[in-house]
Amino acid sequence: DGKTSRYVDYPVTDILQMMGRAGRPQFDKEGVAVIMCEESKKTFLKKFLYEPFPVESCLAERMCETMNAEISIGTINSLSDAVGFLRWTFYARRLKLNPTYYGAASSEDNDVESFLLTVVQNSTQKLEDNGCIHIDKSAGTDASIATTPLGRAASNFYLNHATPKQMLNGARSLRKILAQHHDDESKGVELPKQNYIAGDSNSNKAVLSVWKFSTEHSIHTFAIAKILYELSFTHEFNELPVRHNEEELNLELSRGLPWGYDLGKVSFWMDKKKPAGSSILDIMLDPHTKCFLLLQAFIFKSKLPISDYINDMRSVVEQVPRLLAAMQYVALDDDASAANFDMISAFPLVRRIFATGTMINSKAPPNGPSIKLGSVRVDRELKKSSNHHVGFVDLSYNIKLGNLKRNNQRRTRQDKGAGQGVTIALGTLKGGYLLNHTSFNVPMPRDDKHWKKNVRLAFDWTTAEVNSGDDGVIVMRIIHEFVQGSDLEVLVSLKR
Repeated sequence: DGKTSRYVDYPVTDILQMMGRAGRPQFDKEGVAVIMCEESKKTFLKKFLYEPFPVESCLAERMCETMNAEISIGTINSLSDAVGFLRWTFYARRLKLNPTYYGAASSEDNDVESFLLTVVQNSTQKLEDNGCIHIDKSAGTDASIATTPLGRAASNFYLNHATPKQMLNGARSLRKILAQHHDDESKGVELPKQNYIAGDSNSNKAVLSVWKFSTEHSIHTFAIAKILYELSFTHEFNELPVRHNEEELNLELSRGLPWGYDLGKVSFWMDKKKPAGSSILDIMLDPHTKCFLLLQAFIFKSKLPISDYINDMRSVVEQVPRLLAAMQYVALDDDASAANFDMISAFPLVRRIFATGTMINSKAPPNGPSIKLGSVRVDRELKKSSNHHVGFVDLSYNIKLGNLKRNNQRRTRQDKGAGQGVTIALGTLKGGYLLNHTSFNVPMPRDDKHWKKNVRLAFDWTTAEVNSGDDGVIVMRIIHEFVQGSDLEVLVSLKR
């Protein structure tokens, strides 16, 4: 049991399901199931195996998530709506038939209504505390309820109601560190402009230079590690099992991993504070620490101490794409903050690590794709309603995968046929403000023809101009999530 970190008995429902597997259909007339148990539990098991088993509602365990989902899609807009929603659930039916099991005073209508209202008030308060909803209490006893970006994230990505707030705090922590080191980032190698930019007059005028997007500075490695660290410590991994004596195995595993158990090996400039009263073995007993170690072991192909860790690693890694998308969605809630450009640029790098099985700065394949940008144009227009200038960057993205399509990448069944991910992010030189970004998939071609996509990125002209530096330029990063060595950083002029 991941919550209590100990072995527990199988639930009776699980035993019944396993018994149902006994016998081979079409071959056997009967099946045999043998249950080995302690003598003290024999009578209990006999009773529930041979008598009808009462089925109770499990909605209480996920009440906050259920309420949040209904609020997010607009089914629930007030406390009375929430109570009305519960009245039609299996939970309410069982509540009237078995009130003591759920904690109600009795099965009388008044007691049931009072209990449901209390459940709704407690659940909505938890949701508000975690930033998932906003409750307008000025409406009196029947307060109105509205969703928030964090609530939509929890609903859209099937998260625990407390997870989006954890992700937001983690993103803000990372952004603060990136802002301090934004000017320290090393510039890549300048590339021949004619090799990557089409020769039309608009493109030559708009694009000043093309550089290889460099991730050699240690801050990029830290950003990747920090994102995975924050994901590991969300509520989604509360029940990852830490079995008897596994704290010793976790400690042994952590010593051979490059990021350590607390980012200590990649954040050398930060002071480390161990939680008060916690020994190293207490830290290793934490399922979130184990999760972070398993992610590192997967990335760096480290040897696992026992075979149980293989299934644990699989269950952790399968959740990363969903949680990564959720954290990026949550981080965009602060899109006007400094260094958001650098942080958003880190997410496709993490996805590439899991897609290709190679860490950043690994050797690029010799048969990399051919990329060319054409029809690059910068323009702006005045929104008369707000007297505000909006800028636009238009371009055509052209790629020829060549022999790369035959590369052996880590792909799940769901990924097959999904294409290759590309992220284009637009930001400022000063402060690293994110202006806009977009992502799309490059389909796997059947031949070696070029694939083309027209892209338009709208942005706030004032923010771009104020932070464009003396040369009046903004930065466009093109990051490929399926191959190393093909990422570009294009300097685009705002001077038309």
